[in-house]
Amino acid sequence: MPKSIHITDVVTTDAGEHHDKATAEEPGQTESSRTVWESAEGIRSGVWEVTPGAFSSTRPEYHEMCQIVSGRATIFEEDGSSFEVQAGSLFVTPEGWKGRWVVHETLRKAWVVIPFAALAAPVRSDA
Repeated sequence: MPKSIHITDVVTTDAGEHHDKATAEEPGQTESSRTVWESAEGIRSGVWEVTPGAFSSTRPEYHEMCQIVSGRATIFEEDGSSFEVQAGSLFVTPEGWKGRWVVHETLRKAWVVIPFAALAAPVRSDA
């Protein structure tokens, strides 16, 4: 039977080297991401961090569940509505979602990505 994956402290675990945020509205914003687990169907989980600034975001062909562990941001939906996130916030951006993030304090999240195609994968009997 497979073993579980355990990160003792998602707030301080290494999220990888920071690099320029590709969709940043202004130069200087950076991000890092580390995948800690991936299934054969492409379901993945990991840790992500981004520095203050604003950027556009989309969820093409996948759903993402986000648990904010530190920092603070405002997320703007495509329709103009918005919501605040901070440590303890849990939310899902479904496949096809588009929006904009304004990060007020360096933000860190634990994430799970479920590719739309994985939902059509046959269910294993040993799950």
